[in-house]
Amino acid sequence: MSAVYSVKEIYIYPIKSLAGISCQTALAEEMGFENDRRWMLIDADNQMITQREHRIMSQFYPQISGGKISITFQDQKHEFSIDEHLENSIAVNVWDDKSEVIEVNESTSKWFTEHLGFQCKLVKIIKPGDRKHESSRLKETFNVSLADGYPYLMIGSQSLDFLNEKLTDKITILRFRPNIVISTQTSHEEDDFTTFKIGTVQFKNIKPCGRCIMVNNDPENGKLKKEPLKTLSKYRVVDNSVLFGTNIVSLNSGTISVGDDIVF
Repeated sequence: MSAVYSVKEIYIYPIKSLAGISCQTALAEEMGFENDRRWMLIDADNQMITQREHRIMSQFYPQISGGKISITFQDQKHEFSIDEHLENSIAVNVWDDKSEVIEVNESTSKWFTEHLGFQCKLVKIIKPGDRKHESSRLKETFNVSLADGYPYLMIGSQSLDFLNEKLTDKITILRFRPNIVISTQTSHEEDDFTTFKIGTVQFKNIKPCGRCIMVNNDPENGKLKKEPLKTLSKYRVVDNSVLFGTNIVSLNSGTISVGDDIVF
């Protein structure tokens, strides 16, 4: 490929389904970026909690500083240490994958329980191998985080621009919760990438990402809209799945930064 591609934006989402954090640099690891979706909320039945059922989760905003994660919701704030957790492991499922997690602490679980209005716990995945995800397409198994499927989601800039040309009310890339946004020349060309390098990190493309109703949740206010799924379903449906962005994995660890070139 002769065109020049570079990293435009980087995001992590420390707690699954809560708001994300924009980063200038990030450490790529096997399970995803450092501190990306290593935490998750579960209900009283140890089932994962997401924006699909609780859109208000988009209004919880995390920040990381000094080895702590702080969460702001409306005018309330709570923080906990990145490294802290209790002792007893909990068996949960992230879709079809079995995962082993540990509750962070009782006070944090109580804080989320009070603000979400139902009993829940904040849990953490501790190490690679605590959740494995099998790619039916590649017949490979990957150590992953608590993300829906794969460790990284990458989206090309022209994919969003092409979609926005079709929308009356324009949307931002935040609707799609990417980890890496790259500059591209044509829409959805990222789907066809194979292996490539950003900085010192080698990435491998697994498959385009099938999207759910969650992309219709406006992250600015937590309100459910009809778009962009309505429009995407007119031109991005493959095998009954609406595709936008592509799932990738890293083949080694290293730091990547906004402005880095994508090298093939």
